[in-house]
Amino acid sequence: MSREISAYHRQVAASNRAAILDAAADLFLESGYDRTSLARVAERAGVSKATLFKQFPTKSELFEATVLAAGDTPDGELIDPPPGDFQAGLITLGMAYAELLARPRMADLIRLVIAESPRFPELRERTFDFGTLPVLAALKRYFKAENAAGNANVDDPDVAAPQFLGMIATVVFWPRLVHANWSLSDDEVLRVIDEAARTMAARYAASATRS
Repeated sequence: MSREISAYHRQVAASNRAAILDAAADLFLESGYDRTSLARVAERAGVSKATLFKQFPTKSELFEATVLAAGDTPDGELIDPPPGDFQAGLITLGMAYAELLARPRMADLIRLVIAESPRFPELRERTFDFGTLPVLAALKRYFKAENAAGNANVDDPDVAAPQFLGMIATVVFWPRLVHANWSLSDDEVLRVIDEAARTMAARYAASATRS
């Protein structure tokens, strides 16, 4: 019985945390950091102030958690493609990255972090890798697997992984920070990813490096 109660409490705590972070994101984007209070967040989330304070004692802690949650990639969400078709595997990981960048509020929250960077210098630095670290790690594993299978010659995965993601983010994401109406269709995003994968294959695929 005690285990069931503990599991129930964990479930309630997780549900409350999700509601709080969702409400906080809305309010921080609507009103800015200074004009958002913990009391307003609790009211919007439908939880008591005591419940909110238990998880987030200060507004700065709540702000950091809200921003980082937007770029979080839960375990199991990112699946490593099997080696065999170097370019196809890159497209799979590129699509996962583009989907992450297209999450609601992602660009708006990064704009807010930039605006609040004097107050949160460490958070500003962490958002440089905002949501990309799991994809970078997956890319490095993929490069090593394709190297071992004889399908690629990626001599430095630490360099090649950000090269690939950079080609995608430069077109798909970063313009959204300065152009409010910037948007690409699904077909356009797929073309960007396909071209990036072709470029990487031309440089690193085993057939390319042998020629």
